[in-house]
Amino acid sequence: MPVRIPDDSDFLSFKDQCLNPDGWTSRYNKGGVTVWCREEDSSVQKIKMRIVCKDVAAETLYDVLHDTSYRKKWDSNMIETYDIGRLTVNADVGYYSWKCPTPLKNRDFVTMRSWLPLGSDYMIINYSVKHPQHPPKKEYVRAVSLLTGYLIQSNSNNSSTLYYLTQVDPRGSLPKWVANRVSQFVAPKAMRKIYKASLKYPEWKRKHNPTLKPWMFPEQNTLPSISPSELTLQDADSLENIDESGLSEDKTHQSDEEET
Repeated sequence: MPVRIPDDSDFLSFKDQCLNPDGWTSRYNKGGVTVWCREEDSSVQKIKMRIVCKDVAAETLYDVLHDTSYRKKWDSNMIETYDIGRLTVNADVGYYSWKCPTPLKNRDFVTMRSWLPLGSDYMIINYSVKHPQHPPKKEYVRAVSLLTGYLIQSNSNNSSTLYYLTQVDPRGSLPKWVANRVSQFVAPKAMRKIYKASLKYPEWKRKHNPTLKPWMFPEQNTLPSISPSELTLQDADSLENIDESGLSEDKTHQSDEEET
């Protein structure tokens, strides 16, 4: 299927999903982080999270989530990330791979990402696409983002609320404990990491190309231009589906900094 670059209606629909409580079940609410889950007809569960970031301006959060150079500093789950090319002034294609808890296989994505500042709101959304020069790799399971994104809302000059919504097909028959672990441990920890990274970002950015922000200044974007016609929608059914359902949680590598 051909791809479509999101328009304003897609962003408004995403914002509504972040803010509308209907149909969501709370799974975690502790230490300023709330996690909700929602079962979908596609059987791929949606997860939504929220954290209030005191002492962090909405613009700073937006920069942190865009800045791939800084991401390498704070995202310990990331193996590799890079931009592939730009589609428009507010849409590009990129690659991301991340570590899954042992003994699960690591996953990777190729996604089309779009972003939109809208008044005091900032949004970044993505979904999986196929790019002919970036096929699945044998050392990873190619996962599929049906819809993933962030909504940042400004509360004041120096306070903001971050929502993260994701619906991902991990391509694999995963054991039930994985979903519980994601909602109770992995997701809250990730939100706190973003918050802590945002507190340190202004000082870091002052020392690392402080004026370079191609997500705000398109003229700074040096990525090669690609056409939507080069891309197709990533069909989950065309990817390998491995069976990891028998893997035991007691073999899972527990991080020393795991937060409960």
